[in-house]
Amino acid sequence: MPEMQFLVQWPDGREQSCYSPSLVMHDYLEPGTEYEVAEFVKRTSEALTVASDRVLAKFGMRCTSAAQQMEEIHDVGAGYTSGVVRVLRMSAAELL
Repeated sequence: MPEMQFLVQWPDGREQSCYSPSLVMHDYLEPGTEYEVAEFVKRTSEALTVASDRVLAKFGMRCTSAAQQMEEIHDVGAGYTSGVVRVLRMSAAELL
């Protein structure tokens, strides 16, 4: 279950809902801030790696959802040669 949800807007205006298995994303991204695409992908990758490492330390297994989210962000980010990603909002994930 993701612990953190965040909504971003890519340079073409498309919005994407993202997630992290840890609240660590707050250490890497700030709501209301714009990041160059490459910087956003770098920061998000670093945060998801840390989150995955925390899951591994706590539960003894890799977090596949963090790896999937990282791959998706890399894939979308690769489609842009320039521009900014806006972090629209971040929040703790809602429990269903």
